[in-house]
Amino acid sequence: MSSELQGKHVTVAGLGVSGVPAAKVLHGLGARVTVVNDGADERARAQAAELEALGITVRLGDGDSLPEGTDLIVTAPGWKPTKPLFTAATAAGVPVWGDVELAWRLRGENAAPWLAVTGTNGKTTTVQMLASILKAAGLRTAAVGNIGVSLLDAVTGEEEYDVLAVELSSYQLHWAPSLRAHSAAVLNLAPDHLDWHGSMEAYAADKGRVYEGNRIACVYNAADPATEALVREADVEEGCRAIGFTLGAPAPSQLGVVDGILVDRAFVENRQKNAQELAEVADVNPPAPHNIANALAAAALARAYGVPPAAVRDGLRAFTPDAHRIAHVADVDGVAYVDDSKATNTHAAEASLAAYESIVWIAGGLAKGATFDELVTGAAKRLRGVVLIGADRALIREALARHAPEVPVVDLDRTDTGAMLAAVQEARRLARPGDTVLLAPACASMDMFANYNKRGDAFAQAVRELGA
Repeated sequence: MSSELQGKHVTVAGLGVSGVPAAKVLHGLGARVTVVNDGADERARAQAAELEALGITVRLGDGDSLPEGTDLIVTAPGWKPTKPLFTAATAAGVPVWGDVELAWRLRGENAAPWLAVTGTNGKTTTVQMLASILKAAGLRTAAVGNIGVSLLDAVTGEEEYDVLAVELSSYQLHWAPSLRAHSAAVLNLAPDHLDWHGSMEAYAADKGRVYEGNRIACVYNAADPATEALVREADVEEGCRAIGFTLGAPAPSQLGVVDGILVDRAFVENRQKNAQELAEVADVNPPAPHNIANALAAAALARAYGVPPAAVRDGLRAFTPDAHRIAHVADVDGVAYVDDSKATNTHAAEASLAAYESIVWIAGGLAKGATFDELVTGAAKRLRGVVLIGADRALIREALARHAPEVPVVDLDRTDTGAMLAAVQEARRLARPGDTVLLAPACASMDMFANYNKRGDAFAQAVRELGA
């Protein structure tokens, strides 16, 4: 593949974490590279200067025009398919790949197989768990892809791997038509990024691409029929199996939970009668229901690759979750304070709220077109009180008025970053010993904070001030 790119005129659409490595790799392979980018801010200018020093052409402030003579476009995953650049490419018969597609095509002859994970929520945690399990089995591996580590670096670098744990977003899958994983999992499906995909059906179809051409296992969520439907629709290699995971007792060809034990009834002899113990629920950190589901999905992919049971246990024990994912910050006056700032949509917040019995919920931000009736209805019995922050908090307040009118609500009419300290103080006033104050916003953060990490940091700092 690399020799085919030599001398080709390749347009890289977008700078950032995927565009810059793609441009460098393509330039190194002898392609004539032009980078186009919508923005021309300070960061873009710095990245452009770095690429121009290598002899790469960069056009800032114009991401819509197709450069003359373009043979191929390699796009950043977030660029919408409806952009004029891609319309022009289609009219001119120019193929469009994402950086994942480029990485897939540049793999060497004896390249490490990919174990791929997608879904609306839980991707990063599952991929990190999977990498931890693979390492516990003595395999050379890395967690790569949408997790922030470039797949291009992994497949073109000098380090050799036995197998890769790959996180893939719906955007990345949309632009990766020839990807064929060893095994793959879709963790769950809920409305998200519909402004990009255009519809729930298109979003699900892009997620389902992860199953295309799977060789060993298509892992699905038994509690989410939409994921199983994607398996049924996939064109896989002969002999590839559908493997479910469930928080209940597993049927044959499933992984599940029995008496606090994670068990495998898929990758065992005589699965009609036998089950293999893999780990205890207590080995999962934290042992919240949705995180146990993540662990089961990771275990299923690892077992599909042939990892022994002891490595599943050891890998889960060694795993430490990233910050802002249902992270216990502190106990103050008998109340637990938990940061799940990563719960940026209703599906993630629903999973977080289900993990605790009595909650003072801090929620709000940018709703991204979401509605909250179903979320509030499901959580109503668990809510001691609610503190609302952010630009679209009225949408949650109205859902609470409809479905949980007896729950006390504090509506903080401010969107400055100092609102988080006020929110934590109000939550402390509402909470009783034994309660959990839970930051699970169900919304994006950019109305008040640079990202969900900064929002979680502000929450943790406010909790520390309470404790002091």
